[in-house]
Amino acid sequence: MPIDISPAILDQCTDILDAEVLNTRYIGGGDINVARILETNKGRFFFKMNSGKDAFSMFAAESMGLKLMAKANVIGVPKVLGLGQNGQQAFLLLEFIEKAEHIPDDFWESFGQQLAALHKNTSDQFGLDHNNFIGSLPQVNDRRNDWVSFYIECRLEPQVKMACDSKLLHRTHLHQFESLYRYLPELMPPEAPALIHGDLWSGNFMCSIKARPYLVDPAVCYAHREMDLAMSKLFGGFDRRFYLAYEEAFPLQPGFGQRLKPFQLYYLMVHLNLFGSSYLNSVSEILNHYS
Repeated sequence: MPIDISPAILDQCTDILDAEVLNTRYIGGGDINVARILETNKGRFFFKMNSGKDAFSMFAAESMGLKLMAKANVIGVPKVLGLGQNGQQAFLLLEFIEKAEHIPDDFWESFGQQLAALHKNTSDQFGLDHNNFIGSLPQVNDRRNDWVSFYIECRLEPQVKMACDSKLLHRTHLHQFESLYRYLPELMPPEAPALIHGDLWSGNFMCSIKARPYLVDPAVCYAHREMDLAMSKLFGGFDRRFYLAYEEAFPLQPGFGQRLKPFQLYYLMVHLNLFGSSYLNSVSEILNHYS
């Protein structure tokens, strides 16, 4: 077994699963966590581990996000089995979903329809009853009655402050953000709060061996539903059939193309703060358009 999983954590996994861990298999991980498959006498389970200072809080928030999406009962979500920690190491145990080797043609239509169904879950206000994370960065979910206020105060401004504190943004950028904020009420018509995944790129969905869409690694809240679509298009986009099926199931208001870049700005700011100045040009291109 890999030596970086402590016996104390393996003991906790045994207790949670009520199963004997026979082997652990390394399956890599993303930019944030290390992932394993736990092979037990009761089957396989997905295990992810992190030793960062906010690791347990991140997994607790992820657990709540997965459960919230699962409660909607409209799209696949791995079942949360438990979480725990030992010293600096925290872990999350999930149902293991076996991925299809190839994505079948009819997957994309189902995925678009099911994401639209998720977005039809609504709330009285934008935000959430708890804060969470996007990647390893904190995400503020203070409730707001209107989307533009929420987007500025709970999405863009925290990222702007973080980037300024790290000297990634300068005074000129701050003026440009202020200019953008004045445009947002015109760009973004009223829309009901929608339950969104919050970080919908190609690494955060799966196609199971039964061709069922599954969502993982959420950064959920009740937000403008086009946030998910904007993120999905940031790094090349999904199959065209996904967007056609979504639009048929839950038509967008006119002007999505004009709103796309302002929505993507949040995710670019997240990447700027996570990965550094290589994302600054993309941020600046959007800001320059509204300066």
